[in-house]
Amino acid sequence: MNKFRIGLIGLGGMAQEHIRWMKAEHVYEFVAVSDVNGEAMARVGDQLGIEGGKRYVNYKGLIEDPEVDAVVSVTPNNVHADIMSACLQAGKPFLAEKPFTRVFEEAVPLLEMYEKRPVPVMIGFTYRYTPAFRYAREIVRSGKLGTVRHFSLQYLQGFGVPHQQIPYMWRYNKAITGTGALGDLGSHMIDMARFLFGEFEELTAQLQTIVPERRDPVTGAMAKIEVDDFASFQARMSGDVMGVFQTSRNAFGSGNQHEITIYGDMGTLHAGTLDPDHIVWIREEEGGQLARALVEVPAHCKVAQYADFAAVLRGTPADGVPGFMDGYRNQEVLDAVVRASESKSAVRLTAD
Repeated sequence: MNKFRIGLIGLGGMAQEHIRWMKAEHVYEFVAVSDVNGEAMARVGDQLGIEGGKRYVNYKGLIEDPEVDAVVSVTPNNVHADIMSACLQAGKPFLAEKPFTRVFEEAVPLLEMYEKRPVPVMIGFTYRYTPAFRYAREIVRSGKLGTVRHFSLQYLQGFGVPHQQIPYMWRYNKAITGTGALGDLGSHMIDMARFLFGEFEELTAQLQTIVPERRDPVTGAMAKIEVDDFASFQARMSGDVMGVFQTSRNAFGSGNQHEITIYGDMGTLHAGTLDPDHIVWIREEEGGQLARALVEVPAHCKVAQYADFAAVLRGTPADGVPGFMDGYRNQEVLDAVVRASESKSAVRLTAD
């Protein structure tokens, strides 16, 4: 297939990023769009040259359209499960944004459907395509760090610091999101830990709402915030690798600071989004002296997400592609973090 005909669901701000990424690969053709917002549908429909009959108010019409080869869904969390369910029922390949679902209970029936009728799937864990993270994974798997003992992983944003008076929006609405910073940012941390080290086995956690209310721009009244804007947890991964995690929307001065430090018996690595083309590698030189080097990421670690999605659609997925089970396991861990915080006790996870 020379071109994959794409139906795009959800036409908000992040959709523009996905459009840009797809256009860069030259193997995608936009043939249908869907959004409940008529203005957004008109704007993006015109931008992509989509004819009127292919602009769907109801996303199910887009999913069932025989001229759509694959669906890309960039929507708020409350429709993730329904859209994936509709794709699975229609046998339609899809790329869906994270978090997988709002809560784990929504994920369970999706797994049952997927096992009965699997389709090509990618879940939008975009940071697997940060070159520094991919190179870190390569080094860890090569054994050059020796036995990895522990790591620290954080994802910090200053988006919600109190003095900026960010108003109430859908990301603070529990009915839409399920969780707050945990699901939005923490899901990326969980995926990165699984990408690098394997499965979670046990964890403890603490969730906090630092800013308890925000002004609703619609009503003008103060709205109570029922989701977390800070989350911390620690985990034991497979192989007894220990991890410490934190995420926050209230980290003053942090724009999009997603980073990890990995401690092995023979070296330490630091990788992150602030310098995606380099890693910091600390190791011992001859004579026992420690050397700290800024190492450039090799070209083969610079892989585009939508190049991999095309391979998924062709039936030749590459190693490390975030697939359906990565989304499902991620949601399972998110659920465990919530339960650990509520119970103030350790929660064990066992992967089938």
